[in-house]
Amino acid sequence: MCSNSPKNMEIKRTNLLPEVLLLVLTFTTIFAIASANSDQTETYIVHLNAPDGVRFDKPEDRRGWYNSFLKASTADLNVKPSLIHAYHNVFTGFAAKLTADQVKAMENMDGFVSARRERVYKLHTTHTPTFLGLHQNLGVWNGSNYGKGIIIGVLDTGITPGHPSFHDKDVPPPPAKWKGECDGSWCNNKLIGARDFTNSTGTGSPVDEEGHGTHTSSTAAGNFVDGANVFGQANGTAAGMAPLAHVAMYKVCDDIGCFGSAILAGMDAAIDDGVDVLSLSLGGASVPFYEDAIAVGAFSAIRKGIFVSCSAGNAGPVNASLSNEAPWILTVGASTVDRSIRATVYLGNKDLLDGESLFQPKDFPQDYMPLVYPGLNSGQDAAWCAPGSLNDVDVKGKVVLCDRGGNIARITKGQTVKDAGGAAMILANGEADGDTTEADAHVLPASHVAYDVGITIKTYINSTSSPVATIIFGGTVIGGNSAPAVASFSSRGPSLASPGIVKPDIIGPGVSILAAWPVSVENSTQTKATFNMISGTSMSCPHLSGISALIKSAHPDWSPAAIKSAIMTTADKLNVGGQPIKDERDLAANIFATGAGHVNPSKAINPGLIFDIQPDDYIHYLCGLGYTSIQVGVIVQKKVTCTEVIPEAQLNYPSYAVTLAHGEIKNFTRTVTNVGEANSTYIVTYVALPIGLDLLVHHAELQFSEVNQKLNYTVMFIRDQEAKVQAPYGEGYITWSSIKHTLIIPFSVKFV
Repeated sequence: MCSNSPKNMEIKRTNLLPEVLLLVLTFTTIFAIASANSDQTETYIVHLNAPDGVRFDKPEDRRGWYNSFLKASTADLNVKPSLIHAYHNVFTGFAAKLTADQVKAMENMDGFVSARRERVYKLHTTHTPTFLGLHQNLGVWNGSNYGKGIIIGVLDTGITPGHPSFHDKDVPPPPAKWKGECDGSWCNNKLIGARDFTNSTGTGSPVDEEGHGTHTSSTAAGNFVDGANVFGQANGTAAGMAPLAHVAMYKVCDDIGCFGSAILAGMDAAIDDGVDVLSLSLGGASVPFYEDAIAVGAFSAIRKGIFVSCSAGNAGPVNASLSNEAPWILTVGASTVDRSIRATVYLGNKDLLDGESLFQPKDFPQDYMPLVYPGLNSGQDAAWCAPGSLNDVDVKGKVVLCDRGGNIARITKGQTVKDAGGAAMILANGEADGDTTEADAHVLPASHVAYDVGITIKTYINSTSSPVATIIFGGTVIGGNSAPAVASFSSRGPSLASPGIVKPDIIGPGVSILAAWPVSVENSTQTKATFNMISGTSMSCPHLSGISALIKSAHPDWSPAAIKSAIMTTADKLNVGGQPIKDERDLAANIFATGAGHVNPSKAINPGLIFDIQPDDYIHYLCGLGYTSIQVGVIVQKKVTCTEVIPEAQLNYPSYAVTLAHGEIKNFTRTVTNVGEANSTYIVTYVALPIGLDLLVHHAELQFSEVNQKLNYTVMFIRDQEAKVQAPYGEGYITWSSIKHTLIIPFSVKFV
């Protein structure tokens, strides 16, 4: 609904589109042949199955067989097919210049598997910087000086000194305010601090023995590393979000877990050391904020102007499963990127079903092998491929279908199959996992497939007495319109600790993220540039930590709340295909999955308006939660008397979470600060509303005459007495626009 510029605007209904644990998990795009002119040649990659019993002793023999496909496809004599590459090791097949008709002529030939147009790849980043619009010498990176001078403190499992991601080329010395320490002689201008807080005697080492901390640190602020890849996949130049920022590691987690005492010690030291950003990819179950070490420590940090970014948790898609819910923390959910490491299941009925695997063997046979699902006859443990469960199941030389779940790691399932003699594994998602798949460094040929694909495979197995399958490894595929999508594991709101605040705040890349790793997952000793690809909100959190460092570098006087506001109000609500961001079920994701939406750094660095909050503003909010004065004092670190309270939704937050009874009306005022052009006018240009809600905006036009000027507006949420509410929750958003800027303010409504 549009408006010219009313001072008060009433918006009627429109249909709206529809623990402490390391939060780590160890993406698929459709890649099909597009129609082409019948006489226009393009390069196709053709996958074949060698005839049964045929061996190619010489490369010329294999090439001769490949050429037989080209000869059979010469229906169009005016355009001759031409063989470009004959593959002998990576897979059975070839690359050729072909017309669409020539490809079609091949499809009925014995041994044909698939033909797909080639993709044009570039050697660039580990991909998420490019996906987020970060490019060298341009835009945000250039405007923020790549995060130079900003210190990111990471609380995690430690770090790997000497890794190329932490070299200090082009990184200036740390700013004079830095007071941190380095437990060792390995620090430089990039890695400026490294301390261990897991050993109370202070004799421990900050060196990472788990990998998690190395990965998150390099995701946030790793320097440029050329030729980064795992098993040759996702090849490019690795870089963190703020590649020239400084990193300080505070080791607070060991092989047992992350103790609250260690976390608080690490945060305490970081505040004293002078960090600008704190990144915590860890969390616990929801508790009142005064009982939460991270919430308490984070409040002290924001008092000092330190931005705090935390992972939302990996307990999705269950509702109300969040960690790190405090409103002074940026709570980050996980999304996919437009890259997959393709492993296609090829069934005996000729179905080609895409999945993923980071391990891409070059010599895996394309001949069909028996396909077995142990879950049919051998019980639930066998269905999960639990350790030892296949000892009495005949899987030798077979492709084994395993169900995801059972609290058994994905790679462990593959090890079970391998130990039992299986040739390959298909890992099928459960219903809750939906279509979120991950590229893991499996121990045997494997393909991780979506839930619906798993159902298709099981249906095929039940349809024949002799099911067969193989896996075709397609390597790195970039493109597709479905990203970003919410990862199935990403924890969801609503918040239990504070239902009147929308959480998570934002989503960012967290599926199959390639970043630094302490050791080679390929068992290579030839390089220090070791990387791994893992998933979790642990991976999305440092993306936002690095992006916040870029914003801080561009706007050093902005408060943590101002940076959060800039990130949230400029977030994308649509995927790269221009459709609403979806969840793991391929349905439009709701506000409790996406928060404000998917981070857009290019917009966040220049939002136009911000919703600022000063630390003391949280006191009346905390009192409004029903906390005692003592409990509030625990958080804010001073004496408090709760004589004045505000409802949660009255906090000057860049979103709303409102509860409305039948016929109820609630008003909430917001204060916005102009950080854009001095003379600018913002107008409410659109409001999306759920059925059951009407809305009135007082001061729907805001006219600014100077930078940093503050103006107020009020939103009246009105429960429609006549409308029949179809769900317990509704959601929508308010769009504010000026000539240069657009801000989207999301809201949720609970109907009671």
